Amino acid sequence: MDINWFPGHMAKTLRQLKDFLKQVDLVIETCDARIPESSRNPELQKQIGKMPVLLVLNKADLADKTVTRQWIEWYREQGIKAMSCDSLRRSGLNEIKRECQNMTKDKYEKARARGRLFRPLRIMVAGIPNTGKSTLINGLSGKKVAKTADKPGVTRSISWIRTGGHLELLDSPGLLWPKLGSDEDKLKLAATGAIKDELLPVEEVCALLLVKLAKQYPDLIRNRYRLEELDRTGEELLDDACRKRGYLLSGGKLDTLRFATQFLDELRGGKIGRISLEQPAEIMS
Repeated sequence: MDINWFPGHMAKTLRQLKDFLKQVDLVIETCDARIPESSRNPELQKQIGKMPVLLVLNKADLADKTVTRQWIEWYREQGIKAMSCDSLRRSGLNEIKRECQNMTKDKYEKARARGRLFRPLRIMVAGIPNTGKSTLINGLSGKKVAKTADKPGVTRSISWIRTGGHLELLDSPGLLWPKLGSDEDKLKLAATGAIKDELLPVEEVCALLLVKLAKQYPDLIRNRYRLEELDRTGEELLDDACRKRGYLLSGGKLDTLRFATQFLDELRGGKIGRISLEQPAEIMS
């Protein structure tokens, strides 16, 4: 799948992160609970190095509950502290705060023993675009201090968020990386909105996703789009679903672009159902 995009400000921000990391106690890395591994930036992980990291599987309300539990367990087996969160509805936020405090407890006790005064816990929130970083920051701070939108690229620069409490949060832009990996990885990133739609072959993405979901969640696809026969090509599924919705242009031609755009909106908004596009078993196989 050919996706033409240019990281632009992302490359600059990655270079800046190294200096900002010296100012924080902990990093919260956000990923999308529907695609935890595909939504982790390997360049970001290189920059973080040995800094304490809490991996937050955000948007957990949109993901398959069983699969998310499997991911949490899998990450913990790899020695990675991971938690799930629905920051929009503020589910899991208190647990995240407690875990951040636990992860930095030894550092603060050593500082206190040396007679240093208390200061707020400084946390960098980082991750790829559209994984809910700003929404998470607003939830952790208890007020709307960071701009949010259901699209990538809203946050454009690194900035401190002063909460007035026990936390100081460093907001950073969503960062992709120069080589996005396999076509399968690109498809997952496109599906969850990490890449701007105007850079995508939307109809191709829709066709590929229909095939994938027809195999993984056949009942959800069958019920939502009234598709009886699922063992078909993506183009055939796309045309049939478009016809069933009545998306037609003049002369009776199918308006597949309209359907594909609507399909992606419904997938990202959870209207099709709770869906996970990758599982730990795929990595271990």
